[in-house]
Amino acid sequence: MVVSQEFVDIGWAIKGGLPYQPWAAAITKKRTAENRIDDPNSRCLPTGIVRMHTAPLYRKVVQTPKLLVILNERNVWYRQIFIDGRALERDPQPSWNGYSTAKWDGDALVVRSNGFRDGLWLDSNGSPMTDAATITERFRRPDYGTLEITLTVDDPKAYTRPWTTTMKQVMATDSELLDYVCVENERSVRHFKQ
Repeated sequence: MVVSQEFVDIGWAIKGGLPYQPWAAAITKKRTAENRIDDPNSRCLPTGIVRMHTAPLYRKVVQTPKLLVILNERNVWYRQIFIDGRALERDPQPSWNGYSTAKWDGDALVVRSNGFRDGLWLDSNGSPMTDAATITERFRRPDYGTLEITLTVDDPKAYTRPWTTTMKQVMATDSELLDYVCVENERSVRHFKQ
């Protein structure tokens, strides 16, 4: 199992690092110094769409004419992306995965998402994301075995400007998902400092 650089630090490839607002820089520094004991991922909570791109678990994409569904092994998680031409919701019900719409731009599927819960972590360093965020993802397959995801986060509450990073992932096209439930046989949380 290979963990990507982005799993630890989503902004590792961005020159100068992430453009944090002062409060976001302080909380990320604190979370990193505390060895990430409050990480929602460590507590088996949903992680949101950004962290799902960096986790070393399989995903499966199912496409219908009006809907794209991404299934994930972790906690038998799913994500809906509407590809029927609808606009992004102005005020969706906040959720872990947000509300997503998409359209094709040449060979790239461009997905825009909003409506996130406040307080999500973008990486295990604790880089925050707020309910003001809009995320744009560009999914491309530059070759048979590669998925390229260009991710832009526009969150004016947490960052001084939008920022973009690109992740390249190996595709496993002939595999099946296995159930992975984080809390199954979990025995570590009782040792966390409260």
